[in-house]
Amino acid sequence: MTIWAILPAAGIGRRMGSETPKQYLPVNGVPIISVALRRLASVAAIQKIVVVLHPADRYWADLEVGLDLDLGDRLVCTSGGDERHQSVLNGLTSIQSEVSEDDWVLVHDAVRPCVRTADIEQLIIQLQDHAVGGLLGSPVDNTLKQVDAQGLVQATVNRNNYWHAYTPQMFRYGVLLTAIEQTVGAHCQVTDEAAAVELLGYQPKMIEGSKDNIKITHESDLILASKILDMQAAIA
Repeated sequence: MTIWAILPAAGIGRRMGSETPKQYLPVNGVPIISVALRRLASVAAIQKIVVVLHPADRYWADLEVGLDLDLGDRLVCTSGGDERHQSVLNGLTSIQSEVSEDDWVLVHDAVRPCVRTADIEQLIIQLQDHAVGGLLGSPVDNTLKQVDAQGLVQATVNRNNYWHAYTPQMFRYGVLLTAIEQTVGAHCQVTDEAAAVELLGYQPKMIEGSKDNIKITHESDLILASKILDMQAAIA
């Protein structure tokens, strides 16, 4: 059984407000995607990593030359789509001739550079015998408020059974392929792979990970990610 990883990197980062796609913006002098890729590559159990790029990407070629990783044939690239789930589908179909239904596929956000290698390894260990798969996350620890369109509080929500969802998310290849194919075919809008798998009636397993596994969405997140990476390096 093989463990694969897919790194969707076809986004253009509209919310960041930068001409450069956010995955190529530097954090501590290194492109975000490079840091995320290094975290995946450091997990020996992952045999192959598929980077899914925008068809008009003009940054990867220069970046790949400068990558100080000896990945050999562990690293392959394919073209993505307009939406994340289309990019994930393209990544899945690009390996279809090499993969088995029960193989594992990890999908990780290219803009989550702070994921800890130990968390990825725990995800793999804790799900290795699971029939479907699961994802990294952490329990919600702030009070949750439900508000209306005007921002007025409608209710205080019991947070006990609520978790933040992170990546990587790891699923059996056959399950994930079917879930994403149905999502794309039905034009459903899902924000992560677990949501697509849930639409099939499955219940992914949540694995607790570190809360510093942040997603870079806004410019201020770059500053926070820089501090997190410095802290992780200091305690390594």
